[in-house]
Amino acid sequence: MNLDFTEKYSLENDFVLLRPLEPSDFDLLLEYAENEAEIWSYNFGGPAGKEGLQKYLDNAIAQRTHGNEYPFIVFDKATQKYVGSTRFYAIYPNNKTLEIGYTWYGKQYQGSGINKNCKYLLLEFAFGQLQMERVGFRANSLNNRSIAAMKSIGCIEEGILRNFATDAKGNRMDAIVLSIIRNEWFDTVKQNLKDKIAK
Repeated sequence: MNLDFTEKYSLENDFVLLRPLEPSDFDLLLEYAENEAEIWSYNFGGPAGKEGLQKYLDNAIAQRTHGNEYPFIVFDKATQKYVGSTRFYAIYPNNKTLEIGYTWYGKQYQGSGINKNCKYLLLEFAFGQLQMERVGFRANSLNNRSIAAMKSIGCIEEGILRNFATDAKGNRMDAIVLSIIRNEWFDTVKQNLKDKIAK
């Protein structure tokens, strides 16, 4: 199965719902854009401020329209609130690889289990439905919280892309690359992640 960019995929479990990001989601995410700009300090192009959020939404949806990326908005069932966003990108069906990224959550939801639930749903869809062989992840090499979160779900560090991009202040940054491959997911990572969620 290939990812159909015209399809409205919704991924959910008892804790979270991921549905396609839409232009009308502006108001649902505005509080984070206006009040928590530091969430995106490690990377360029985060939705900080009203203008930043509008550009972020416009770009994310344009990327889906062009068949490049598939962005989701994240709904926390416990609080009944929309709490962030994530997406599939760098999608190469012929190679059976994609990456998960552009992930962020409001500060009070970080470390709450939201991320593990979202990653489980995304990985299960990528390896199960889309039959991917590798799912990659990247982060600013200084973003220790994000790196720790990726390793905690079972990602393996592959290396550093030196001078790869810019952060929110325009400074050059190195990017760390991590991944999970198909046999790792089905052999150990899936069950380990499921067990962590159950706790």
